[in-house]
Amino acid sequence: MKNILVLTKYIGLVFFFICFVACSGSDGNKEVVKIDREEEAPEGDTEQNEGDNTNSDDWTLVFEEEFDTNLDKWNIWLGGAFNNEIQLYNQEQLNIENGLLTIRAQKRSVTGDSSPFDATPKNFDYVSGRIESKMQFGPSDVEGEREYRILSRIKLANGNGMWPAFWTYTDPWPTKGEIDILEARGNQTNRFQSNIFYGTEVNMPLTKNEDTSKSHQLDANLTLDFHTYELIWKANSLEILFDGQLLHTYNADSKNFVAELFGNKHQVVLNLAVGGGFFDGVDPSGFVNASFMQVDWVKVYKR
Repeated sequence: MKNILVLTKYIGLVFFFICFVACSGSDGNKEVVKIDREEEAPEGDTEQNEGDNTNSDDWTLVFEEEFDTNLDKWNIWLGGAFNNEIQLYNQEQLNIENGLLTIRAQKRSVTGDSSPFDATPKNFDYVSGRIESKMQFGPSDVEGEREYRILSRIKLANGNGMWPAFWTYTDPWPTKGEIDILEARGNQTNRFQSNIFYGTEVNMPLTKNEDTSKSHQLDANLTLDFHTYELIWKANSLEILFDGQLLHTYNADSKNFVAELFGNKHQVVLNLAVGGGFFDGVDPSGFVNASFMQVDWVKVYKR
């Protein structure tokens, strides 16, 4: 009887232990299952979503450039430009490697066309690069394209005299408007500005006012890392975002030209200018000899 009791107690202890372990394991599994954690992106891929938190159900991707192969989606600007800039744009200053577009500015005395529209020879102190998208974009009253998002991930050029820019326009300028999503001075590494231009006559922009230009001061050095610069273009507003965060909204009113831009289609422009009107009163002899801006990608959405 004692042996039976001992055996019974032993069996009971074993049964209790098994139940305890099984129940503990079950609870542990529940804890793991109920943690709804997003899968972490592989190392090195996190930049793909930086500043681009687009919900695919809301927005339709209409243009994407990852700079993996060539510049077939772009027109390459050949010749000088405007604004008293001192660079000649040529194709040699554009390079694609490892999924990045590099636009390099270098000090070099050259002679070339005054602009793509004027073959008059002109002397330049620098060479650089500029591209414009072959496709054009912009909101209208058509269902599905009443709002546009235009964004790019860029590392800005460093150095006095450097003028990197990401913007939109179309000809005849400025009768269809111009939107500067980003333009920066290379010697002001934690600041960029956005602008709106518009005019009713060719080459005659109307006077800017207090809500057509905005300077954006950041905590980051924009020449050291990539950041996402973005425009959300609607009928009555232009929103400027930095790494997905809203910096400023140009709301249409009698003091700006936001409403006049609606219904127009613009090409997207990426370029690195040197000097010119953006550096009025600055001696070009103090400009750096060389610098570059890099572009990771460009995307356009509509809805």
